[in-house]
This record gives sequence, C-alpha cells and structure tokens, in this order.
Amino acid sequence: MKSAFALFLLVSTFTFAQSTIEQDITNIEEKLIKWRRHFHQNPELSNQEFKTAEKIADHLKSLGLEVETGIAITGVVGLLKGDLPGKVVALRADIDALPVTERNDLPFKSEVKTTFLNTETGVMHACGHDTHIAILMATAEVLSKHKDKIKGTIKFIFQPAEEGPPPGEEGGAKLMIKEGVLDNPKVDAIFGLHINAGTPVGVIKYKKGGIMASVERFVIDVKGKQTHGSQPWGGVDPILISAKIIDGLQTIISREAKLTDEAAVITVGKITAGTRFNIIPETAQLIGTVRTLDPDMRSMIERRMKEMTETIAKAYGGEATISFRNQTSITFNDPDLTDKMLPSLQKAAGTENVQLMKATTGGEDFSYFQEVVPGIYFFLGGMTSTDEPKGAFPHHTPDFMIDESGMLLGVKAFTQLTLDYLNN
Repeated sequence: MKSAFALFLLVSTFTFAQSTIEQDITNIEEKLIKWRRHFHQNPELSNQEFKTAEKIADHLKSLGLEVETGIAITGVVGLLKGDLPGKVVALRADIDALPVTERNDLPFKSEVKTTFLNTETGVMHACGHDTHIAILMATAEVLSKHKDKIKGTIKFIFQPAEEGPPPGEEGGAKLMIKEGVLDNPKVDAIFGLHINAGTPVGVIKYKKGGIMASVERFVIDVKGKQTHGSQPWGGVDPILISAKIIDGLQTIISREAKLTDEAAVITVGKITAGTRFNIIPETAQLIGTVRTLDPDMRSMIERRMKEMTETIAKAYGGEATISFRNQTSITFNDPDLTDKMLPSLQKAAGTENVQLMKATTGGEDFSYFQEVVPGIYFFLGGMTSTDEPKGAFPHHTPDFMIDESGMLLGVKAFTQLTLDYLNN
C-alpha cells in the first residue's frame, strides 16, 4: 500500500511539473509576439545588430542567466545551469536582417533605411530571424523557471550575421566557433529551427542527414585577346568562351551528378565583360553558386568545374581560372541524434504534425556548428491562413510574411528537446 502511494505521488508530481511548464509556455505567447514585433520594426544588418543584442542581453540578465556579449562582434550567449549535473545542450537563433525594403502593410512594418554596398535600401527581417530571436528568448524564460527539473546546462546562442558578414569582415557561426562559443562548458549537442512561410502553422518538418545544401561561391576569370568587333579573327573572344563554359557546366548536373541520390545546382548569377558594342574585350568574369547535399558529390562537381573551365577556354584559344569560396557547409542532421529526439518533436507538435521532408538547396551556417557537435535543424510552420504553400511569398522578398501563431510551437519544441535530451 505504501509503495503504491509513493508511485502515485511520483506520477502526480511529474504530471504537475509538466503541466506547469506547459502553462508557462502558453502564458508567454503575448510576450513572444511583442518581442517579435519589436525586432521586426527595428531590424539590423549582419554584424550591426548592436541594439538587437542589447535587448536580448538585458532579457537574459533579467532571468538570472550568466550572459556574455560581444561574441563574433554582436553575438550574445546566455548560460542556464540546472540544479543537477549533466550534459550541455545549445539552442541557437540567428538575429540579423536583410537589405530588403518591406512592402507589407503592417502596424509594425520596418521603416529602417540604409546604404548597402553603395545602394540605398530598406532593412527588413525578410527571413524570419525576428521570430527566431523571440522564440529563443521565450524558451530561455520558460526554462529559467524550472532549474530544478534541468539535469545539466543550457546555452542560448544568439548568432549574428547568418546571412553573411559584409565584404572583408568575419562573422556568423564560423566566427562564434572560432571565439569558443561551443566551449567552456563544452557543448554536447545543438538544436536550431527555421520558421517557414510555406509550411502550415502547427507543422514541423525534418530530415535525417543533409537537410540544407552546402553553398559555394565561385568566380571564373576568362582571359582572351582584345580586338575590333568587326574583326573577331584578330583576337580571342572571352564572351564566347564564357558562353561555352556556362553551357558546359550545366552538363555536369544533367549528365554527371547522380541526382537520384541528392540534388545539386550550378547557377551563374553574374557576367561582367566589355565596355563598348564594337569591341571584343580582353577579359570576362562569371560569378555564381554551387549547391550540393553530399560531400562526395560536392568534391566531384568542384573538380569537374575546374577541369571543364580550363579545358574549354584552352580549346577556344583563351585561358580561364576558377576559385571557390565556402559560404556554408551541408546542414547535416546527425542520424542517431535525430532518431533519438524525434519522439520529442512528436510530443511537442503531435505525431501527425511532424513530417519528413525532402532536402532543400538553400543554405544555413548552422551547418558549421554541426561540423563540431551533433545537431538537429528543423523547419517550423509559419504560413499565413490566406496562403497556399505554392502561393506564399518566398523568404528574402519584400512581401515575406509569417503567421505569429506558429511561434509558440517553436518554444514548445525547443523546451521539449532540451528537457528530454538532458534528463534522458
């Protein structure tokens, strides 16, 4: 009789604890939306998120967390130590906005203007990072009230410059890692999310392995021989060579990349050549991007691009060189960790609302954290009720919009992942 009563008491206590956390999550929605709207109305570009960082740090300090600022220029880290010893888990949110002029008619619309790369532009949270900040701030507040239920330590990482630092500067996840964000204490696992305007509210999408592509920026410099436009035989046309190179590069994707394994993309986004209609110039430059989801395919494509660029140019009497710059690695969800934590996502959203997705050729510098420690990155539904998935305005556009009611699930998912990982 005594043992049965003890078991009843234990189960009742655990249920009460869970319901208290759930109630705290529900109660924080008003703050969550208020924070999101503040950051939306006051966006800051990469490596310039000073006021954003100040507001985040003030909030974390008010919760009694150990707070470190100025990491990777404007990054903020909050440390929450549970009452019991255990592992260290990190939660990450990106905090920068984009050089985009908002077109939405919202009471908290961004009116911020700036000059970006010598161009006058607006500034907008056109990728949902404002929601990511608010979600992680809310998660920190909820978990800070339940230190007695935490076995281990939680690092709340607010990362600047996910969209890429300005030219000539370091920044983002790479710089945070370089400055030791995953150490002291050493992180055992990391979780991140991204709100998605094309995914219904209440839905979480995930994938084991590569979920987002590596992003490589390439530059091809073509050298020919200048001549009069009326006498092409007197020179070597770098524009013609460029056209042949572009055509050739696409055959790597259509004829050499095994697309039944993973997707891959080669895109030339910029061509620069010439000064006048009747002059064949001496040089041309091509700039573009390569997206891959498999390390071996990435190596093969880069090797073949180099071979093809040099060979085609030589065949037409010119010269060409190609250089690559890594923008992000493959966002790779650790398979074992994903299997282990999938039930946590299902508890947060409901089993039917956690859906397996195909990989996307977008990129994320969360990938750099995953190269150091096991991590999971997932997508959170934020599609407005008037949208269809194909009709939702894409991220990075002036009309991008999300449904704020989707954010609370992000708090719930982060909280569930954290507690289950540390306590189980």
